[in-house]
Amino acid sequence: MAATTHTVSNQAPPLLGYDVFAADRALTEAVDRHLPPELLDDARAGLVRLGRSAGSAQAQRWGARANENPPRLRTHDRYGNRVDEVEFHPAWHRLLGHAVSAGLTDAWDRPGGHVRRAAGFLVWTQAEAGHGCPLSMTHAAVPALRTDPATAAEWEPLLTSHVYEEGLRPAADKAGVLLGMGMTEKQGGTDVRSNTTRAEPLSGAGEYLLTGHKWFCSAPMSDAFLVLAQAPAGLTCFLLPRVLPDGTRNTFAIQRLKDKLGNRSNASAEVEFDGTWARRVGEEGRGVRTIIDMVAATRLDCVIGSAALMRQAVAQAVHHATYRRAFGGVLVDKPLMRNVLADLALESEAATVLAMRLAAAYDAGTVSELAFLRIAVPAAKYWVTKRCTPMVGEALECLGGNGYVEESGMPRLLREAPLNSVWEGSGNVQALDVLRALQREPMALNAFLSEVGRARGADHRLDRAIKDLLTELADLEGIEARARRLVERMALVLQGSLLVRWAPPEVADAFCASRLGGDWGSVFGTLPHTLDLASVVERARPVER
Repeated sequence: MAATTHTVSNQAPPLLGYDVFAADRALTEAVDRHLPPELLDDARAGLVRLGRSAGSAQAQRWGARANENPPRLRTHDRYGNRVDEVEFHPAWHRLLGHAVSAGLTDAWDRPGGHVRRAAGFLVWTQAEAGHGCPLSMTHAAVPALRTDPATAAEWEPLLTSHVYEEGLRPAADKAGVLLGMGMTEKQGGTDVRSNTTRAEPLSGAGEYLLTGHKWFCSAPMSDAFLVLAQAPAGLTCFLLPRVLPDGTRNTFAIQRLKDKLGNRSNASAEVEFDGTWARRVGEEGRGVRTIIDMVAATRLDCVIGSAALMRQAVAQAVHHATYRRAFGGVLVDKPLMRNVLADLALESEAATVLAMRLAAAYDAGTVSELAFLRIAVPAAKYWVTKRCTPMVGEALECLGGNGYVEESGMPRLLREAPLNSVWEGSGNVQALDVLRALQREPMALNAFLSEVGRARGADHRLDRAIKDLLTELADLEGIEARARRLVERMALVLQGSLLVRWAPPEVADAFCASRLGGDWGSVFGTLPHTLDLASVVERARPVER
C-alpha cells in the first residue's frame, strides 16, 4: 500500500492515444483546401492512419528510445577490416520504416504528392524529429538526379519506394534506398565553391574518383550520396554509392559522428574519400546549379519540420493547461495563461499554413508558382525556423518544472528547435538568397506580391504592412545590412495574407493586431486582451472534432 504522501493528484495525463492529424485543425483545413476533391478521401484516410500511429504510446516509446540510444560508429570489424557502418537502435528503424511505408519519400509524380507528403511529414515527425533527415534528403534528391535521365531512371524508383530495407547492399538488390548529401567542408562551410575535394575522370563515361573530405555528411548510413567536388571544369555534382554494383564497398571512411546539441537519434558524420568511385550528375562545373533544387526542397522540409515542432509544443502546452489546476482554477481559464497559449497557437498556425501553401505551389508546378517558391521558400525558412526556438521554450515553461524534465518530452523538442535554422543555410544565407532573387529575378517578386495582394482590403493592418513593405522594396541600395529586417517583414506579410484569407476571424485578427499592427510585446503572452483569445486556444487544443 502506497504511503499517503505518494498519492498523485493534479497532474495532467500524458498526451497519448490521439490522432495527431485529425486533432490539428489548421493542418486538416490546409489539406482540404489544397488537394483536389477527388484525392481527399484517400489522402485523409492515409493521414488519419499516420496520425493515430504518431499519437500512439508505441510511437512515443520509439522516439524516446531512439534518442536514449543514439547511433554508434563501427569503423572496423573484429579482424581489422574497415567497414564504416553506423548502428542504430531498433526503434530508429521502426520509425524510419513506418515513414517510408507512408510515402514520405514519394511526392514528385504522385497526384497532390507534395501536399500529402508535407502533411504526413508534419504529423509523423512529431513522434520523433531526428529521422526526418534521411527522409528529407531522399525525397529532395529526385530533381537533382533528373538532370541525368539515365541516372534518374535507375535510382528514382528506389528513392520513391514505399519499402524500407536497412543494411548496405548494392542498390539493384534492394526494393528501396535512402540517399544522403555531402556538400560542406572544413574550410568553407556554406561557401561550397571553396571546396577542395578533387574529382579525377576515368575512362568510363561520367565516372570519376573522388579524393577529399566532407565536414558534414548527412545520413551517413544511406545507400548513396549527392556530393560536390572539383572536376577539371569546376565544381560538379556526383552520385556516390556506398556499395558498388559488384558488391564491394566503396571507399567511404567515416572519421567520427558529430556530438550534437539535439537531433541525437540521427547520425551526422565527417567522412573521407580516397579514390572513391562516383558518377557525375549534370554537367561539369555546374554542381551548384544541379544540386540547388535539392537544397530548395530540403529548405522547405526545414519549414515543415519547424512547424511540426511548434505544433507538438503548443499541443503539449494546451493539453497540460487544460488539466492542471492552480490558484483556484484550471490553468487554461486563467487570463494570463490563456494569452500565452493563444500567442503560441498563432505562431504554430501561421507556420503550418505557410508550409502547406509552399507544398501546394510545388504540386501546381506552374511558372508563376515556381517563381513564387524562389522567394517564398528562403523567406519562410528564415523566419519560421527562427521562431521555433523561442516558441518551444515558452511552451516548455507552460508546463513549469515538469516541462524541464526529460520524461515530458519538452527538452527534446527544445534541443531540436534550433536545428532547422542552421541546416541548409543559416539565417544570413537565407536573407542573402532572398536579396539575390529580388535583384536578379523580377518574376519572383511579382509572384510574391501577387500572392500577398490576394488578401488586400480584408484587414487594414495587413494593407498598411504591404504598403510599408513596398516602400522598403523600392530602395535596394545598400540593402544587405537590413536584409534580415526586410525578409522578416516579407515572411510576416505572407503569413498574415494567408491567415486573413483562410483562418477563422479570431486567428487572423490576433495575428494582424500583434505581428503586423504592432500591438504586441517582446515575449509571448502579450497579445491585446480585447481579442477572442479563448477561441484561439480552443482551436489549438489537441482533440479530434
